[in-house]
Amino acid sequence: MGVNITDLLIRKEISLDALNGKVIAADAHLFLYQFLTTIRQPDGTPLMDSKGNITSHLSGIFFRSLRLMEKGIKLAYVFDGKPPALKAEERERRKQLKEEAKIKYEEAAATHDLAAMKKYAGRTAHLTKEMIEESKRLIKALGLPVIEAPSEGEAQAAQLVKEGAYAVASQDADSLLFGAPKLIRNLSIAGRKKKASKLAFEAVEPELIDLQETLSALGISQNQMIALGLLVGTDFNQGGVKGIGPKTALKLVKQHGENFDSLFAEAGWAFEHGWKEIFSLFKEMPVEKGLRLSWSQINSEKIKEILVAEHQFSEERVSSALEKLEEQKTKGAQKGLGSFEGHSDKSRASQTSQKLRHRRRYPHLR
Repeated sequence: MGVNITDLLIRKEISLDALNGKVIAADAHLFLYQFLTTIRQPDGTPLMDSKGNITSHLSGIFFRSLRLMEKGIKLAYVFDGKPPALKAEERERRKQLKEEAKIKYEEAAATHDLAAMKKYAGRTAHLTKEMIEESKRLIKALGLPVIEAPSEGEAQAAQLVKEGAYAVASQDADSLLFGAPKLIRNLSIAGRKKKASKLAFEAVEPELIDLQETLSALGISQNQMIALGLLVGTDFNQGGVKGIGPKTALKLVKQHGENFDSLFAEAGWAFEHGWKEIFSLFKEMPVEKGLRLSWSQINSEKIKEILVAEHQFSEERVSSALEKLEEQKTKGAQKGLGSFEGHSDKSRASQTSQKLRHRRRYPHLR
């Protein structure tokens, strides 16, 4: 579900070109669900191989990753680990919604209503352990890091950004509650996204959210942002406090400062678990610190083994996509060399010094 505070955040459009050379910690599970939801046939059927195995997630990972890699973006995919016990209610809610969507899909199929079939089919998307494991195989074959979080992936992604990565890539704002300095939304969407509850699409661009800039603009602290999130609802207290939306929550948080006992008493906190227990999840979620990230050469043979041999992807299309990436790398290298040669010795020395400072500060990012 994610925390519903997006409208309060300070968002700025950012081009993919501006992310050249940047390390981006991608919320892998969210990406995979996006692909399973949107990459479908007109009747809502997901992409499948000849054996009936769903391949929408593999198609999304492969082609979207290549597109971002062509822009020089250094992706690192972060996968969820063991979910906190308090997330059980949200997981059950999602399961129920999928079951309801399945019933509506079957009703639409009985009347051959293609529009309704596609609408509800995406809501039945289910990410299996097998899909996760084969996605990891493909990501590694692309030469990209795979990080397995101890618990919540967005908390681990936030930690990577605290330690030197540029931003978390996710549609949800949860990583900000975990303290991610920067968040990028719409990174995985090629210029458009599906409108909520509709079949139409709308134009979108990647947008950057800077945590400190947002906190300053809202006039609150990081702890207050977590409290705000609890009021409107998180994955650990689904729905939030009844009758309180983002704007009202912000008003209450600013009125009470960091006197959270007073804040939640006035708000009417009525969840089974106390606010402190949920608050502590955002402050103390288990993460791995000091991870060393590394990128390797693309293993084209392994990619073709996974996509072509195992799942009957078009070998011509896969090869063409890989060749395009290599062409972009070559052009980028030539352009960079020409630009470098045109600089003065002073400019080159400055660039080298900046790179050395970054490496000393973030030795785990190579």
